[in-house]
Amino acid sequence: MMGTHSSGQCSSGVVSMSATLLDIGWVSKEFLIQGFYDRMTHEHLVDARARMEGRTDFAERLAIALESWIDCAAPYHEFAAQFFRTAADPNSALSPFSNESHPARATAVQLFREVLDGSDLAPKIDPELDELLPDLLWLHLMVVVLYWVFDRTDDTERTRAFVQRCSPFVAKLVTLSRYRVFRPLVRDAVDMVKEFVLPTIGKTTASRAAQPAAPEAKTKRGRRAKA
Repeated sequence: MMGTHSSGQCSSGVVSMSATLLDIGWVSKEFLIQGFYDRMTHEHLVDARARMEGRTDFAERLAIALESWIDCAAPYHEFAAQFFRTAADPNSALSPFSNESHPARATAVQLFREVLDGSDLAPKIDPELDELLPDLLWLHLMVVVLYWVFDRTDDTERTRAFVQRCSPFVAKLVTLSRYRVFRPLVRDAVDMVKEFVLPTIGKTTASRAAQPAAPEAKTKRGRRAKA
């Protein structure tokens, strides 16, 4: 198996934090949920890093990172539909695409940068895709989250099976980008994502007046020159 089905370092810390916040009468629902996002994303980062240590296969690292999220989110699955109704509103500050969600989103994107950089695929990937891939993998996580929300199987086994099935598929697509014959397609895809997808992240209606989100943290590995 590529992923490790274990709760790892995902703890009940969010539960205690939530209970504390609920005891404070003036705390808004939005603040509480945003705190939940931030804390769980940090726990996911720590847990996934520990599980990926010593693994270099890209598909395996990706599956581990996704399964780690499922395990960290497991205690909240019964409330998932309620969270989804709030987060699915494109005008909500709680949307994962909003400016307010930038800290949690940046942490998750950093994790997927580490998924790639620690893999045997990192030196072989097309430079243009290398720059964009962590954001694309975060969007892939959003697809997994949506599937997880509506998964009613025991221990969300269908979501886990989906992760195990799609991770090698994603790895194959990424691997193809290194071949020159596919590079025009890769560049077209990169251009479309940059033009139509990335500009919508962090620019919901509710937060357009806010200051632009801080740029994502630079990775330790420098960018390679274009092929």
